[in-house]
Amino acid sequence: MFAVKRCISSVLRSSRTPLSTCLNEKHTLPDLPYAYDALEPIICKEIMEIHHKKHHQTYVNNLNALEEKFQEAVKKNDVSAMIALEPGLRFNGGGHINHTIFWKNLSPNASKLDGELCDLVNQSFGSVADMQKKLAAAANGVQGSGWAWLGYNRETGCLQIATTANQDPLQATRGLHPLIGIDVWEHAYYLQYLNVRPDYTKAIFDIINWDDVNERFLDAKCDISR
Repeated sequence: MFAVKRCISSVLRSSRTPLSTCLNEKHTLPDLPYAYDALEPIICKEIMEIHHKKHHQTYVNNLNALEEKFQEAVKKNDVSAMIALEPGLRFNGGGHINHTIFWKNLSPNASKLDGELCDLVNQSFGSVADMQKKLAAAANGVQGSGWAWLGYNRETGCLQIATTANQDPLQATRGLHPLIGIDVWEHAYYLQYLNVRPDYTKAIFDIINWDDVNERFLDAKCDISR
């Protein structure tokens, strides 16, 4: 029971955008901060619409259903049922968290990384361009489905590149605050880039919302999850 509760608490704390403040609140699909065709030609309208309306919505629906079952198990003090629900909560809760971050990480409006985070990137990787190459390489190296991340380690004050499998959320599973997340599930790129994942992971940096990334960094330094 305690492991399940820790898993749920971690999932709900892991997003910069509030997902739900308690288990009896329903999660909802967040609106995109831009139109479905706004990221073209990097990501086409069809991918964005399916990705948001179908895939992300499914994670939200499943998460709500699983949380209802979890509440019922808690009321019955059915520890076995709680434990059995943990993988689904991790997968669908992570899917909701990761995609909520992903949408805000992207923008049709060009921005530039500067300030303290830019200095830390240069210190950690040599340059912003080198960081992008290393993050793209990590994304390309994910076997099957998963995510590649630029994360901030608050304990060490360092930036780290990491990958997570399936829909595992970065903070809950690796202890890093997510700054940039690259979705390398095939539904994120296959309709446009086919099996050439490296073309997708290179192009996506043309639409990174560096203002959002910087805000996440500042929040992470203060240990704020929003």
